[in-house]
Amino acid sequence: MNNFTFQNPVKLIFGKGSIAKLAKEIPADKKIMVTFGGGSVKKNGVYDQVVAALKGRDFVEFWGIEPNPKIETLRKAIAQGKAEKVDFLLSVGGGSVLDGTKLIAAGIPYDGDAWELVLDEDKIGEVVPFGDVMTLPATGSEMNAGAVISNLATQEKFAFHHSFPQFSILDPEATFSLPPFQVACGIADTFVHVMEQYLTVTGVSPLMDRWAEGILQTLIEIAPKIRANQHDYDQMANFMLCATMGLNGFIAMGVPQDWATHMIGHELTALHGVTHGQTLVVVLPALMSVMREQKKGKILQYGERVFGIREGSEDERIDRTIRATEEFFRSLGLATRLHELQIGQDTIDEIVRRFNERGSRLGEAGNITGDVTRRILELCK
Repeated sequence: MNNFTFQNPVKLIFGKGSIAKLAKEIPADKKIMVTFGGGSVKKNGVYDQVVAALKGRDFVEFWGIEPNPKIETLRKAIAQGKAEKVDFLLSVGGGSVLDGTKLIAAGIPYDGDAWELVLDEDKIGEVVPFGDVMTLPATGSEMNAGAVISNLATQEKFAFHHSFPQFSILDPEATFSLPPFQVACGIADTFVHVMEQYLTVTGVSPLMDRWAEGILQTLIEIAPKIRANQHDYDQMANFMLCATMGLNGFIAMGVPQDWATHMIGHELTALHGVTHGQTLVVVLPALMSVMREQKKGKILQYGERVFGIREGSEDERIDRTIRATEEFFRSLGLATRLHELQIGQDTIDEIVRRFNERGSRLGEAGNITGDVTRRILELCK
């Protein structure tokens, strides 16, 4: 097992009715800015619950943080936060709203342009404290320090890691009215988060392996139940907790990680605006195929323990495991090929050009170069 340092300071408040506990988590003397997405929280009752919980508090609202939050939007929020002398932020929405809020928190005290903080997180100094009410399980942003921000002007999308929420409130009932496509993408995103930390090499940490496999098995078990009835509280609660546990640092302790699927997927989002979870299910099966020799032991373990694939030669089992993974994504109603998203050769060429220009070397072994990325994307067509 590799050396590691682990710390997670987030207070997780989970369950129905938990939004009412919000006011107790924010000091009474704080000037709050509540950040929102496009308005779905007004349709599902979350907005009214938040306003009721903040009754008597000094707060302002910022609306319009979009999926794959844009620096152009976040600059406006930062300007409002500075003008209003905000000293606490509350994100209400999905992972994108929270990701954007993380940058707002760093940007309000910063004198320069906030995009500089995305490109160089060492420039982040003081950060406005923040918490969140999570309504869309997917990113795990509610219990980690990461965020992913897009730049419309440059068609780029980059991650930065710096600040944890002070608290996160998760009420599964807030997910009942989500569009099924968003739920499907959230399940896929959670699944691939786990795979990025799991599908590397064998024998490093049996405990982390079993923990990761447990999350994967749970997602496979609950996905059809959620597709059949999105108002099933217990299944949506399981989904929310899988998303949180999949990317809060627990299953990453002491193990190598990949993240190449995410880096390639980010480029598809940056260039075409494709929903993040949707990009991942296109890339992962192809990456598994191209990297099958390097990942052989872990693919075989994953196939046996998660899908019950035990018979046949090693190559046959690997092929079946990759097919089973793609079939699971298909069962969510998601596309698994670039042509289904109207993405062609020009995009492949542009992504490879970008990776070569940056000198990218992705994956747990640092050997997924631009040329290897081309092989992966060619298989995605």
